[in-house]
Order: sequence, then C-alpha cells, then structure tokens
Amino acid sequence: MTQHIGIVACSAEGAALCYKTICVEGAQLMGAHAHPEVSMHTFPLSEYMEFIYRDDWRGVGELMLASAHKLAKAGADFLICPDNTIHQALPHLLDHSPLPWLHIAGEVAEYAREKGFKRLGLTGTQWLVDSAVYPDKLAARGLELVRPNPAERKEINRIIMDELVYGVFKPDAVAYFHHVMKRMKDEGCDAVVLGCTEIPLIMNDANSPLPTLDSTRLLARAALRRAVA
Repeated sequence: MTQHIGIVACSAEGAALCYKTICVEGAQLMGAHAHPEVSMHTFPLSEYMEFIYRDDWRGVGELMLASAHKLAKAGADFLICPDNTIHQALPHLLDHSPLPWLHIAGEVAEYAREKGFKRLGLTGTQWLVDSAVYPDKLAARGLELVRPNPAERKEINRIIMDELVYGVFKPDAVAYFHHVMKRMKDEGCDAVVLGCTEIPLIMNDANSPLPTLDSTRLLARAALRRAVA
C-alpha cells in the first residue's frame, strides 16, 4: 500500500507544478498511469498575504495548520507544502500538526549535498531570502549560501508576486534571473536554488548559467519516494 500525500498549497502555479510532478513521475515508480493518492487544500493566497505583509508568521502557521487538519480528515498520511516562503511558519505549527511534514529546504539541501555542490545561490521572494529557512538547512549539511543583493531581492520579489504567481512569463524576467545567477556564479556558486515554486516555470538548466536546484520538483519527488517506500 502506498501512502496518501497531502499538499498544503499556497500559490496556484507552484502547487499545480508540484501536483503534476507527483502524478506524472509516479508512473516511473509504480507503473503506467499510476501514482499515490493525493489530496490538496489551499486557502486563498490573499489570506496568506494578509499575514505575510504584517510579518505575522504565527498567523500563516494557523492557516497551514487548518489545511493540515482538513487533509488529515481526508486520509493523508503526511504533508508537503510547495511554497518556500511560508515554511517560515513551520516551527509555529509542528508541535500541533496532526501529521508529519517533509521540509522543502531540507530536501533541496540533501540533494545538493548528495550531488557534491558546495556553495549555493538562492533565489526566491524577499521574505524567503531574508529568512533562515535555507541558511539553517544548508549550514546543517556544510553548504555555503549566497543571497541576492537588496536591489535584486526587490526585483525578484516583484517578478514573482506581480507576474509568476499569475502565470505571466516574460522574456525580461528570464533575462533578469539569468543576470542574477551569472553574478552568483562569478561569486563562486556552483549551483542555484530555485527557492520559489514558480521560478522553475521560467528557469532551468537549459537557460541558467548555473545548475538549478528545482525546489518544487525535488519536494514532489521526495514525497513520491516516501509514499511508495
């Protein structure tokens, strides 16, 4: 018997990519057209943003916890959240969660360690890159981190929140991410974390100057492995 995956979703584009990855790549582990049972719950992104704009991560955690309880009632065995930013709220809810969670930054960090990367660039929302979500997980595995500079953080955040979460993908956005990643390469990075689950919709190994660590798909694949183990 496979385990039932519960997805605590936040923004639509990233959650959809995570869900699709589980369903499509499940067949590689389970056979044609097969994948584990999956349930998803999400509150409107606007409700999350009300708390995020106030820097109220306990409030964010309460939304995530409410989703967790709904998914537990639906029969999920464990939970994932395909949104890097709101992982800041996990410490506020884990002791009260009805189910265990996989941590997106932990999965990325473990994959980077296994691949032999040493110094990672980080891209994502301003709230994510300002946080300890990735530094803590990377440092625990002996990995170094390079963040965007303040101007880059602001522009990347604008691209994510004004374009990517709405499914708007512009050549100028690709060019900007390429510019930031090239600077990170020049600073000694040997890979870059796509630390917003929408960034893989425009950036990948084919158009990045650095190998990419796709947080969305790495989390989905970790969930698949756990579900079929």
